[in-house]
Amino acid sequence: MSLLSLLSFLFTTLVYLQTVCGNAELKSLLEVKAALDPVNRFLSSWAEDGDPCSGTFEGVACNEHGRVANISLQGKGLYGSVSAAISGLKSLTGLYLHYNSLYGEIPREISHLTELSDLYLNVNNLSGSIPVEIGNMDNLQVLQLCYNQLSGNIPTQLGFLKKLSVLALQCNRLTGAIPASLGDLSMLMRVDLSFNRLFGSIPGKLADVPQLEVLDVRNNTLSGNVPPALKRLNDGFQFGNNSELCGVGFSTLRACAYVANPNRPEPGSAGDIPQSANINMNCRKGHCQSTSKTPAIAVVIGVIAVVVGGTATGLFAFSWYRRRKQRISSAFDVSDSRISTDQAKDFYRKSASPLISLEYSNGWDPLADGRSGVGFPHEVLQEYRFNLEEVESATQYFSEVNLLGKSNFAATYRGILRDGSAVAVKSINKTSCKSEDAEFLKGLKILTSLRHDNIVGLRGFCCSRGRGECFLIYDFVVNGNLSQYFDVKGDNGRVLDWSTRVSIVNGIAKGIEYLHSNKTSKPALVHQNISAEKILIDQYFNPLLSDSGLHKLLVDDVVFSTLKASAAMGYLAPEYTTTGRFTEKSDVYAFGVIVLQILSGKRRITHLTRVTAESGKLEDLIDGNLHGKFSNSEAVKLRKVALVCTNDAPDRRPTMGMVIEELSKCSSL
Repeated sequence: MSLLSLLSFLFTTLVYLQTVCGNAELKSLLEVKAALDPVNRFLSSWAEDGDPCSGTFEGVACNEHGRVANISLQGKGLYGSVSAAISGLKSLTGLYLHYNSLYGEIPREISHLTELSDLYLNVNNLSGSIPVEIGNMDNLQVLQLCYNQLSGNIPTQLGFLKKLSVLALQCNRLTGAIPASLGDLSMLMRVDLSFNRLFGSIPGKLADVPQLEVLDVRNNTLSGNVPPALKRLNDGFQFGNNSELCGVGFSTLRACAYVANPNRPEPGSAGDIPQSANINMNCRKGHCQSTSKTPAIAVVIGVIAVVVGGTATGLFAFSWYRRRKQRISSAFDVSDSRISTDQAKDFYRKSASPLISLEYSNGWDPLADGRSGVGFPHEVLQEYRFNLEEVESATQYFSEVNLLGKSNFAATYRGILRDGSAVAVKSINKTSCKSEDAEFLKGLKILTSLRHDNIVGLRGFCCSRGRGECFLIYDFVVNGNLSQYFDVKGDNGRVLDWSTRVSIVNGIAKGIEYLHSNKTSKPALVHQNISAEKILIDQYFNPLLSDSGLHKLLVDDVVFSTLKASAAMGYLAPEYTTTGRFTEKSDVYAFGVIVLQILSGKRRITHLTRVTAESGKLEDLIDGNLHGKFSNSEAVKLRKVALVCTNDAPDRRPTMGMVIEELSKCSSL
């Protein structure tokens, strides 16, 4: 057979195989679509006669070989399930299905995606257990399954994922012990197991993982001695609401009353957790090979190997020609969040791990060249600096689906960072920010210094010259703002009970008092714009003040414009109209108005409300949705606090320290 004949045969065979593979991937995609979008509302572009690599399939990107390598459908409103047919997309490296309403179980067949590096199924309604077969996914770097309804144990087989850097399983219904096998993952940087039902101790092996930066195990039922090695994580180790934990060197932990037996297996080790019958643990390194190889494909591959061995030069030339012809998606597309696999691979090449920031690209960078001129080292702010790509990815390119609210100068978006944590991203137009870099940086420094249980924490910031915006990244607070709990019509599940109201009043007072005080490295600060909309409610109905210190970043005109809503709602102290100044006593006045709102359950506090409060008729003041279920003595105390705080004369208003002392007399506290 001549060389020309061999090349012709090879060409025909490769075209045939590519057609077969292409058709197989199209078939898999259509099955995946039918499950994800059963009403064909969001994925109508996935057509039976279409080409997945043509750029017309929403959220689908291909690699240079014409194989589906990336599916990005986050935040699309999908209301279906994940099909086992996903396993037919063998070249998939990224699967992003987070922020949807998917239900059902995670199919074990997903473990056949051995090229997958990113698996995002978080913020859905998935149930069932975590498939133990996921332990076979050699290339997995990020596993995001948080904010679902998953149950059962955390599989010990996750300890086979040697490239894993992020494991996010928080806010599920997981039980059992933390597997000690997670301590075998040398690349692990962030582990979030919080808000589950885990028990047992924290494995010492996990504490010794060299690159570990964050371990969050809050709100479980863990017990036993906390490994001392976790002290090196400082604030990166979160362990609250595990009352049976003990240890030395952790300020909020009691000392252990016993010494752990080093010969006893740790919970989650191979010594005390049975292996699943679905995994053959005798497989080499825990990786079980499929026995369902198709003989015909094996024969064809063998023939091709022989032919290629004799015609390497011709094959190289042909392959080069085909790659030159192949069309691939090569850019971020804002409208449908597509990203090419080539870009994803470039990301990993630039970063030693998925969490290390890229270059601060497209930046309006106030920290550049050391020109801060504000008297503190760059390192103070460097750890808070995000890059634009991170912010865009977290918010799905500022998708309307994630928009939480807008004002005249800012918009706030919900987002999920790559480590799985939920954030709120406030976008502020650059023209609304202080124009001098030094002043802007001083404001940022103040924001980063605010750390209190009743203050929304700033995670970081990003400035984009290209977008003309500055982004402030805060912790996301799940239960909305306080104003949503006012003017409730009937029993719709948003009526705050009495003890919760008292607790919220106390928390707000503590937050304001913290701002007013000059503690540690934080300067005394006046909030200036306290309102029910600025008080966020977390999952424990703990109040957190938002926008604290924000006026330090904004130009005066913007600050003044934001006061209109406060004035209309009665939060603005009367002396402001004559002095034009804010003081601690103006914050106290706004606090008093909020106490009246909490007592009455009404958004708008009128002159009549205050007259009612002064009259002494509690039944006319207290929210009727409580149906009389409140403490009379506490109501009297709170009414007194509200009235004295809203006194027209600022010098007759108490300090927040005095308010807290008075509130401490309420029995609910």
